[in-house]
Amino acid sequence: MDLSVVDLSPVPNDGTASDAYANTVEAAQQAEKLGYSRFWVAEHHGMADTIAGTTPEVLLGHLAAETESIRLGSGAVLLNHYSPFKVAEQFGVLNSLAPGRIDAGLGRANGSPAADQALGTDRHIQNPDEDHAEKIEAVINHLYDDYPDGHPYSDLQIPYSDEDIPTPWVLGSSPSSAAIAAELGLPYCFAAFIRPQFVTHSFETYREQFQSSSLAGSIDKPQGMIAVNAVCAETDEEAARLRAVAEASYQRMQRGVVGTRPSIEEAIDELGGVPEPTPATLTVDEWPRAISGSPETISSLLEQLTERVGVDEVMIQHIHATHNDALRSHELIAEGIGLT
Repeated sequence: MDLSVVDLSPVPNDGTASDAYANTVEAAQQAEKLGYSRFWVAEHHGMADTIAGTTPEVLLGHLAAETESIRLGSGAVLLNHYSPFKVAEQFGVLNSLAPGRIDAGLGRANGSPAADQALGTDRHIQNPDEDHAEKIEAVINHLYDDYPDGHPYSDLQIPYSDEDIPTPWVLGSSPSSAAIAAELGLPYCFAAFIRPQFVTHSFETYREQFQSSSLAGSIDKPQGMIAVNAVCAETDEEAARLRAVAEASYQRMQRGVVGTRPSIEEAIDELGGVPEPTPATLTVDEWPRAISGSPETISSLLEQLTERVGVDEVMIQHIHATHNDALRSHELIAEGIGLT
């Protein structure tokens, strides 16, 4: 099994965005040392006091200079906010800075009405799936310089390196995003920590509808990855205690409080106690929003989940109380899977 990491650049308590970015660099360097395959950074808007990850295209340029071999990418750049040509230019620059190790993770999401308005995003597209598919296709046509002669964009160029073109991925959390990835013949990453109830159906859709397309960068057969919120500690009980932060954060989001991160003690108090450890064996229809356990338990759980949807790569997402807790969890997960 391959492991990767997606990082949101959470702002530490009593810290600043500079501290958040320094922690992201340290996490990327640790992931590279431990043998993780990819390190992606996310895009969220309007929560800068708690989440500093707003502009993956900028942060990835810095990470390229601070790492040597790990693949770097966006998880995701939100295409509904931007021009496909500008996104392609950004990833062309990134690939020139880190030749052959850039992933262009392409997704979509709406934030608060104020953030969307400030970003100039049209929230009233008649066919949002069709628009999103067209934008992904446009990004790839620009990246691969694949517009036919006579097309208005055929003479536009973006910066290139001598190495591989950035690898495009479709990211999503619904069967509609899976259908888009299948139609375009592109790799697909499902955010199981957002809508775990749709993960199995989404991968069924992806595989059933997959077709290798004429789009540059398309692949011959389905390639999938799941993003899972996973917390690891020396024991199942301690890992469940740490998972309380993720569980309480989700409950806050359901109440409309988005982006905040309680301490472990605050989380346990809000939940009314420490969560039960994740069972070492999940029932057939059970897909928790977050899992936890010792290295051995996490390894078993990830094996069960990947086998269920037929993928061999997991991207670890986490909500931890502290940066050191996150680093230690990454280290123990790598140990359990056998990366180190």
